[in-house]
Formats: sequence, C-alpha cells, structure tokens
Amino acid sequence: MATTEPLVEGSTAEEVAAAVPVPAPEAGLKHKLERKWTFWFDNQSKPKQGAAWGTSLRKVYTFDTVEEFWCLHDQIFKPSKLPGNADFHLFKDGIEPKWEDPECANGGKWTLTSKGKGNLDTTWLETLMALIGEQFGDSEDICGVVVSVRQWQDKLSLWTKTAANESVQMGIGRKWKEIIDEDSKNRGAKARYTV
Repeated sequence: MATTEPLVEGSTAEEVAAAVPVPAPEAGLKHKLERKWTFWFDNQSKPKQGAAWGTSLRKVYTFDTVEEFWCLHDQIFKPSKLPGNADFHLFKDGIEPKWEDPECANGGKWTLTSKGKGNLDTTWLETLMALIGEQFGDSEDICGVVVSVRQWQDKLSLWTKTAANESVQMGIGRKWKEIIDEDSKNRGAKARYTV
C-alpha cells in the first residue's frame, strides 16, 4: 500500500479493516506489552437507513508489541486521516467500545475537546502511549480511549470501569491531565468530577 490517506478518508469500516497491514516480522527482539490492545473503527458518516447504533463498529487489529503499535499508528491510526463522523478506538483486548460491554457498563469517561487536528493527533498519540505503556496507576480501571472527529468539534474520551469510585476516577483524571497537559472533565450519567 503506497499511501493510507485516501483509504481512510472515503472508506467504509470494512475497507479500513481489510487494508490494515499486518506488521512484518523483523529479525531481533520484540518488545512485549503488559497486555493486548485492540484498535476499532466506526464510520458513522454513511449510516444505513434503520441501522442500530454500533452496526458500523469494526474490530480492526489486536496487537501486543511496541513494534506492532508503531506500524499501525504510522500507517493508519491518526485522527487527522479520519472522515467526519468517524471514530478510532483503542481498548483492552476483550472489551468492546460499547457501554453495553460488562467492563464498561458501570463506567464513565473523561472527555477532552480538541483545539485543532494537529493538536488532536498529538494528544491522541500521547494518550495511546500512556495506555500501552501502563502509565496510569489505576490502569486496571481503564477500558480504553476513543477519538471522535466531528464537523464542529473533535474530542478524545478516556473510558473507565467504575464511575462511582471517586478516588480512582480523580487519580485517572489527574494523571491524564498531566500526560496531555490539558483540562478535561469526567462525564458519566452526570459530570461528577473535574480536574
């Protein structure tokens, strides 16, 4: 594949999932991560009439090494390459990016509104590296992260498992704020916490 930009901008979820390059095995040591992570893609820009929410959500690739992550990120997973109304998700393997997933059902999310596509790419990458690098003290309470590209406002949301646990939520929020150096708000049923 010579370039990935046209692939994502006008592509369906199926085309993106089918075109993700499988990182070629290289000679030498692989740097294993603590856990497996899965990228998901959701293109809501072309919804089918009467389709239920989540029908365009597709699992794209599961990885567990630093090398696979960089190959995937460099090739495809940059928010600036997304069409409007599309999302990239990075969740722990085995957790679907849906509130109906048992791991997410009692959770909440910290949300950051982006100030521009370049800033969104940077903040997304910093968040991904913090997640796969296990930089959050309460990493067991994190489900994943979603980047959403919209016409008027892009956003990044860090999903957690237990919205009612204030000390854990505040710890995650403070750490994320430190990582991305931005203001963020936790959003569950109501905005309970602010850092």
